[in-house]
Amino acid sequence: MSATKIDGRAYAQTLRQSVFKAVGALPAQPSLAVVLVGDDPASHVYVASKIKFTQECGMRSVEHKLPATASEEDVIAIVRALNQDAEIDGILVQLPLPKDINSDRVIEEIHPDKDVDGLTEVSAGRLSLGKPGLRPCTPTGCVMLAKDQLGDLSGKHCVVLGRSILVGKPAAMLFLEQNCTVTIAHSRTKNLEALCRSADILVPAVGLPQMVKGDWVKPGACVIDVGINRVPSMKNPGKTRLVGDADYKSCRKVAGAITPVPGGVGPMTIACLLRNTVIAACSRRGWDTPSELGF
Repeated sequence: MSATKIDGRAYAQTLRQSVFKAVGALPAQPSLAVVLVGDDPASHVYVASKIKFTQECGMRSVEHKLPATASEEDVIAIVRALNQDAEIDGILVQLPLPKDINSDRVIEEIHPDKDVDGLTEVSAGRLSLGKPGLRPCTPTGCVMLAKDQLGDLSGKHCVVLGRSILVGKPAAMLFLEQNCTVTIAHSRTKNLEALCRSADILVPAVGLPQMVKGDWVKPGACVIDVGINRVPSMKNPGKTRLVGDADYKSCRKVAGAITPVPGGVGPMTIACLLRNTVIAACSRRGWDTPSELGF
């Protein structure tokens, strides 16, 4: 058996096209503001991609760049100004922030109705209570990819490996919203391998390279690998390569479908961010949310 490779790049492109179509049907142009602090190279590359795709989807992109020497109060002042700006629909503070800035405090300053990353306590509370709100991007992307492969997820057993507030916990709640039976596993879970083998949908999100082996996977299961880990390259000494939390080679021999790393869940994060920006704009401005945006 060789599992279907879930092409996250292709699905993300389709979702961006849906966002573009939705934006074209709106009465006005949504706007996404990005706050970037410091000189982290990866953050600059990631923000550049966000700006590019925001504009390609027909939305306005606003960027605020602050030096690494900016204070916590400087960043908070920017966020508060964006909260008050009626023309801004979504606010994204690029993480990580410099170490002397309290990220939690900054994130909590974002108005929940503009929290397109779904990271504030209010957004988490809305998700937990099943109330409408902006959902975290990466977990949303996981559910979308699983639904694309399996259709109706009702009754499926989903095992989420990891209990982080960024992925594990919200992913579990989002799969629960799809009427899955959900188990959250972690470092102290007993009989972990056997538990994973019971999953129809397995979501490794622990940050441990290639932890999940092929014999942990139920034959025919759908593996949505959230992990992004850099490990030494065997082909190119001195360089690194990206791998997931699942051992792709062995898992693909057993699973029915699996996301690769890179090219799986990763591309969905930005696409879901753009989707959230349109949802935020519609909610704030009293517009009907376009059906093209899915669940």
